[in-house]
Amino acid sequence: MPVNPDRFLASLHHLRSIGAAGVEKGVVRPAFSAADIEARKWLAGELETCGLQVHVDPVGSVFGLAEGESLLLGSHTDSQPEGGWLDGALGVMAALEIARARHEDGLAPVSVVSFQDEEGRFGVTTGSAIWSGALDLHVADDLTDRDGIRFADARALMTGKAESFVDPERFVGYIEMHIEQGPVMDGTGETVGVVTDIVGIRDMKITMVGQQNHAGTTPMALRRDAFQALSAFNTLLNDRLRNVVTPQTVWTIGHVSLHPNASSIVPGKVTFSMQWRDGDSGRLERMERIIRETADEITQTHGMELRFGAMLGLEPVAMDGALRAALEDSAEVQAPNNWRAMPSGALHDATNVAALMPSAMLFVPSINGISHAFEEDTAEEDLVAGLKVLAGAVARLV
Repeated sequence: MPVNPDRFLASLHHLRSIGAAGVEKGVVRPAFSAADIEARKWLAGELETCGLQVHVDPVGSVFGLAEGESLLLGSHTDSQPEGGWLDGALGVMAALEIARARHEDGLAPVSVVSFQDEEGRFGVTTGSAIWSGALDLHVADDLTDRDGIRFADARALMTGKAESFVDPERFVGYIEMHIEQGPVMDGTGETVGVVTDIVGIRDMKITMVGQQNHAGTTPMALRRDAFQALSAFNTLLNDRLRNVVTPQTVWTIGHVSLHPNASSIVPGKVTFSMQWRDGDSGRLERMERIIRETADEITQTHGMELRFGAMLGLEPVAMDGALRAALEDSAEVQAPNNWRAMPSGALHDATNVAALMPSAMLFVPSINGISHAFEEDTAEEDLVAGLKVLAGAVARLV
């Protein structure tokens, strides 16, 4: 099946211009921002031009639906607060190009999707989690972002949404193309990676409440300092996880809110995100026990109160064998002896979609392994190679 690489790259660059920021190819297009809504409206128009019926579901995920049963391709078009031009966008623009090419050649159509809030402004892969049933819409509506904005209020900003969700039974499978977001293929020089499985993730907020006080007159021995508690927690946690984790296990304190966050006040409260990822569900559970026990011990030692937020997360997921085989066969044609089978350490919408239908993923390299940053990039020849591998897999399946 022929595709148009120049048109594909032009679409990627146009999408990047919506929310362009920073140096190089940075993008600021968080879920439900003005830029995100503009990008989704543009995508809807492009989907209509290749004969697809546009359906914007109740949470803002944009579908281009083929008539009857079809293969679903896509990813997401929202970005991190400071993101790059390819994370998610690549998968949607590759899907759009394949939909265009098949429409022009009179071939069986594919459907396209851009899921909303994959980047987790309000949770973990929010749009696809709700669609898959992993997250109840009523529960999601009460989720808040770091500024206290409710998901219900944010999704109300998008107009033209349908009252119903797309029936997943109309799709025979799902394939998501994505950048690797890691250094493996950039180091080996390989062109594409076929994903074997996606790691599981756990994410929750922890709050430690001590006593706000004067920074000049409160003796160190008498302080109930929230930041000192967080620092002690981080140090002790790293030590206690050492004999439980593998080299592929990761954990992150990524967002910290210190109150009152003033230079002359002993901070009385800290709320922070705690996220951990691994390919083994049992290990994720053991890590949770250690995290909770360590937080409890630290707060008792420092004379503080402890609160745990809701636990969010997804289980590790293996990719479908038949879809993987189609991607591998296509990879061997397009990049003979220059591709690899590999796990995904990053979370993707395919994790949720796999609960509904056979799912698979395709990676292209990330230069210097950088993602979730303005410097995120991939060589255009690798982008095109990935598009051709995806198109070849689709031709084998449809």
